[in-house]
Amino acid sequence: MENVIIRTNPAGEEASLFLLRRVLLVAEREKTSWLSARELSLVALFAALTGIGGFIRIPIPYVPLTLQTLMVMFSGLILGGRLGALSQLVYILVGLMGIPIFAHGGGPGYVLQPTFGYLLGFICGAYIIGKITERRDSLKHSLVFLALVAGTLAIYVPGVTVLYFNLNFIQQKAVSLSTAIKIGCLVVLPGDLIKIGLVLYLGPLLHQRLGAPKVNNSV
Repeated sequence: MENVIIRTNPAGEEASLFLLRRVLLVAEREKTSWLSARELSLVALFAALTGIGGFIRIPIPYVPLTLQTLMVMFSGLILGGRLGALSQLVYILVGLMGIPIFAHGGGPGYVLQPTFGYLLGFICGAYIIGKITERRDSLKHSLVFLALVAGTLAIYVPGVTVLYFNLNFIQQKAVSLSTAIKIGCLVVLPGDLIKIGLVLYLGPLLHQRLGAPKVNNSV
C-alpha cells in the first residue's frame, strides 16, 4: 500500500501557472479575429489545469492515474468542441517545446513516451465531448453521460494503440494487445468512471453558470 501515494511536481505546477499567466497577458493586449480575449483566457486556463492535473497522480505501472482526464472532460463540456480541443493542443505544444508541463517532464522527445498517445487522445476526447454538448442552454444527464463515455473512448483508443507499439517496438518488450488493453485501459477505468460521475454531477451546473462560448465555436 505504501506505493499508492499521490505525487505532485511543484516545478511542473509552476510551469503550468507560468503558461496561464503568459497567455492571459497576451489576451489582455490583443484580440484575434478568430478568438476573443475571453476565449483565449479560457483556453489558457484549461491548458494549465490539464498540466496541473498531471502532477496529481497515483503511480501505477506504465499509465499513472491522474486528474488530467477530469480536466479534459470539463474543457470539452465548458468550452465546446473547438475550444476544448484547442486547449489540449496548446497544452501539448507547450510541453513539446520543453516546458516541463507533462507528468514526466517535457520536450520533443516526449513523443517516445509510452503514454504519449493519451495526450493525443485528450484533443480528440475534448472535441467529441464538446461537439455533443455545445450550443445547448441546458444539458440532460443522459446526453452528458453519452458525451463523456464517447470522449473517454476517444482517449483510450490512441492511448492504448501507442502504448502497445511503444512497448513492443521502442522498449522491445513483448506485450500482447490484450495486456496493453489491461494496463492501458482496464486498470485506470475505475478511476475514470469516478471522474465521469463527478463531471456528470457538476458539469451541467458549471456549463450553465460559466456559459460555454457560443461565438466562433463552429467547425
